[in-house]
Amino acid sequence: MPSERAARKGEEVEREYVIPLRRSQFAPSRRRRAGHALDTIRRFVMRHLHGEAKDVWIDPRLNELIWARGIQHIPRRVRVKAIRFEDGLIEVDLLEAT
Repeated sequence: MPSERAARKGEEVEREYVIPLRRSQFAPSRRRRAGHALDTIRRFVMRHLHGEAKDVWIDPRLNELIWARGIQHIPRRVRVKAIRFEDGLIEVDLLEAT
């Protein structure tokens, strides 16, 4: 697969994901759900793009979507576009609805 080879060479990789946040509704206490959802997004992207925790940048629009209904009522899933740059930085953007 060309995308896997590009990831190994250190080139830029861009992928789209639907990240399920259902477990973030039940795992933490009510007052930690939004923060847990952001951690879930960060872990999901690191696992799928082979990044490091300090090198994940989450777009402010995605952050606002998670926090839009408060700390307790998070969305069940989010569609994101993740880009891994040559230097290892991973950028996670909210994918626009088509």
